[in-house]
Amino acid sequence: MSIGNSPEDDRPSIEDDRPSIGRVLQQARIDAGLTVDEVSSSTRVRIPIVHAIEEDDFSRCGGDVYARGHIRTLARAVGIEPDGLIAQYDAEHGGRPSPTPAAPLFEAERIRPERRRPNWTAAMVAAIVAVVGFVGFTLFNGGDAGTGSSVAEGSTPATAKPSAKPSASKPADPKPDPSDSAIAAAPRDKVTVALTAKDGKSWISAKDHNGRLLFDGLLLQGESKTFTDKEKIDLVLGDAGAMQLFVNGKEVADEFQPGQVERLTYTKGDPEVG
Repeated sequence: MSIGNSPEDDRPSIEDDRPSIGRVLQQARIDAGLTVDEVSSSTRVRIPIVHAIEEDDFSRCGGDVYARGHIRTLARAVGIEPDGLIAQYDAEHGGRPSPTPAAPLFEAERIRPERRRPNWTAAMVAAIVAVVGFVGFTLFNGGDAGTGSSVAEGSTPATAKPSAKPSASKPADPKPDPSDSAIAAAPRDKVTVALTAKDGKSWISAKDHNGRLLFDGLLLQGESKTFTDKEKIDLVLGDAGAMQLFVNGKEVADEFQPGQVERLTYTKGDPEVG
């Protein structure tokens, strides 16, 4: 005789018959002929997290926002639509929360406020422009001095004609065109990553090849950050769809969705794809 119903007995029968999110992703991966290692390499989602999601364990994702982002990324990697799985996740985990400011979502991950660093790239561009301008000015003045000297050493002072001033139609020395962006002046033996919050604000985190934190905080709409390292830059973007990303002077045209969480790594040879 049954004393009481368990929470599982109260679920609608349509949900009992529906395969779990992890089972759907695993079966789609197998049907696509992909291994977990291949899916991890193409999505940059770590192998243990892929295994955990396929076993319907979302505790390793770090929260609902990350879990939704991983489900969406894995679904696209194995060739299925993610919307149904996201809706199923929301239904099984209390529904999608109402939008909240980006800063509180990542408050627990902040270590310390980042000190504003000098913009060495912009300073380098300004220095190059100043040097080229000085060289052009020196050459221009040097040409005038040579003309005056040759007149002074003519046959006789009486017949010497006053030195002619430079013609007004003489074209001026061309001024150097400034670089299209500060990245153009970055050293080629380093990796340079520039981020601009183009379509909204987003939390971002950046680390160098030693794992040292370069920046961890909120980038407001219209603000930009540039990071440089001799080997690689590791990024975490809280809202990848709001960001405009340049790597080594080239725009990365990945079609990130609004609210999508992305973990990215770039080196000196990137971007090779995208």
